[in-house]
Amino acid sequence: MRLTVHTDYALRVLMTLAVVDDRVVTIDELARRHRVSKNHLMKVAQTLVGLDLVQSVRGRAGGLRLKRDPGDIRMGAVVRALEDDMRLVECLGEGPAACVFTGACRLTRALARAIEAFLSELDKLTLADLAGLRPAMRERLRLPDASAEVTSVADCGSGPPMVS
Repeated sequence: MRLTVHTDYALRVLMTLAVVDDRVVTIDELARRHRVSKNHLMKVAQTLVGLDLVQSVRGRAGGLRLKRDPGDIRMGAVVRALEDDMRLVECLGEGPAACVFTGACRLTRALARAIEAFLSELDKLTLADLAGLRPAMRERLRLPDASAEVTSVADCGSGPPMVS
């Protein structure tokens, strides 16, 4: 099973906003810090705003910020909302299955339980849990110490890539 790039980027955006909770973050900054497409991040941001997880702040000093407390955002719910197709095999879908074993196969039920176990594990995690290693995450994002004054992000294009 593999999550879509859209979901991957959305999770990164949410974690970044949870770590940088003292200000709004622009799409440009997110794109530079994560070394991903600005256009793709704009679509991700729209999705997160539509899910009521992120607030878009307009204007010259605008950007994105979390709309809800990170402790209230369950990662399983986020993945369910972002992923259109969680089925591992065709017979787990809603349409007619092409497999000759449909209805007589124990694998289908086992795979369905595996997906539910995967999502159940994510349900145990909140965004606050994921942002719990705040100093290390801020370092990976090349952010100043949280107590220091916010500086320019012009140099965030070099250095080690963010680990996800």
